[in-house]
Amino acid sequence: MDKIFELIEKEKQRQQNSLMMIPSENYTYPEVLEAVGSILMQKYAEGYPGRRYYQGNEIVDEIEELARNRALKAFNLDPEKFHANVQAHSGSEANLGVYNALLNAGDKIMSMYLPDGGHLSHGWRMGDKKTTFVSKMFEVEFYKVNPETRLFDYEQIEKQALVFRPKLIISGGTAYPREIDYKRMSEIAKKVGAYYLADVAHEAGLIAAGVCQSPFEYADIVTMTTHKTLRGPRGAIIICKKELGQQLDMAIMPGLQGGPHLHSIAGIAVALEKTKTDEFLNYAKQTVKNAQKLSEILVKGGLDVVSLGTDKHLIVVDLRDKEQSGWFTAWAMEKAGIIMNRNTVPNETASPFYPSGIRLGTPALTVRGMREGEMEQIGKWILEVIDIVGKQSVSAEAEERKVDLKKFMSEIEGNQRLKEIKQMVEKLCGKFPIYEK
Repeated sequence: MDKIFELIEKEKQRQQNSLMMIPSENYTYPEVLEAVGSILMQKYAEGYPGRRYYQGNEIVDEIEELARNRALKAFNLDPEKFHANVQAHSGSEANLGVYNALLNAGDKIMSMYLPDGGHLSHGWRMGDKKTTFVSKMFEVEFYKVNPETRLFDYEQIEKQALVFRPKLIISGGTAYPREIDYKRMSEIAKKVGAYYLADVAHEAGLIAAGVCQSPFEYADIVTMTTHKTLRGPRGAIIICKKELGQQLDMAIMPGLQGGPHLHSIAGIAVALEKTKTDEFLNYAKQTVKNAQKLSEILVKGGLDVVSLGTDKHLIVVDLRDKEQSGWFTAWAMEKAGIIMNRNTVPNETASPFYPSGIRLGTPALTVRGMREGEMEQIGKWILEVIDIVGKQSVSAEAEERKVDLKKFMSEIEGNQRLKEIKQMVEKLCGKFPIYEK
């Protein structure tokens, strides 16, 4: 057997025997795996249905049309008013496509500050150092959450927009646990003559199910990934007002990329059709219930949960009052079979690589069939692991702390209680299998 397939099998077992709690990860459907692994990956189809630059696309034209139509149906949108593009290879590429469609080099973008929960593709830079392509191409300014409430202050955002006068305002990110007031953001954009982009990469599935608010009435363009709460394959969808459809399509192809990944588009179409099932609706509702129950357990356990809870599928915990770095915590969690990620937090005082918080979510656990009772147990394990880690902050430069970091990794590798928790995690996972044996 090729070594690659041995490693795939090992990864399959890792996913089965650990708790997948990174909010941007999820388990997809067997039918999606089948579509993505199909012979469609052998076909090239530059262009759009009915207007291809290659021959032999009669069938794949139907597949892409199905995906576009299902994207609008998933969110109950009128095809006479909205347009869908399913060709962008990723969420970041979808956002680049929007910038390419609406902006010229040097135009102004106003987006959410990354440490507060924003995203790299919205133009992140490290101070004056322009670290992303978007920050090099456009003039980007960030709005932040209120430092006390750690929630958006829309009055302050409006004041900032009136001074900065951006051409594009972006909402959405990777670690903002509360609902966004899309109507208010749209009003701010209109007031300064800006386009409004709502990036709902994380919430797309919850919006489709009606358990989170919808931005489509208010935003000029909405982007999303398809592998998070939508439970599809890796990929992206862009939905815009009908009048922007042609320039958006041109901005993606030929403006940004060549041939679409037809196997991924087929998988997206399968996942979109699933959004209309009772199974999906129940999953979305339970995902939020599970996140809120888990958040409640963590707050009761004395953790500083950002915004004191969540309206969605994700939770952010600030560990500074525990004198703990998210780097140490995330590694200890992994040793216990609990997979989450270290994350920056509002009012961040540490570096992005050694941030002050952790980010965790419930979509994948919910797909497995876990409910509030399991969240209580998982919450107790999380609290115990944090206690085991103890005071482990990264106050000095990483280069000066290498010895401490290696020492910590050695200590958790041999920690007996972490091994015991991992065994209990595996036992719980065995009750909620993902894959047929």
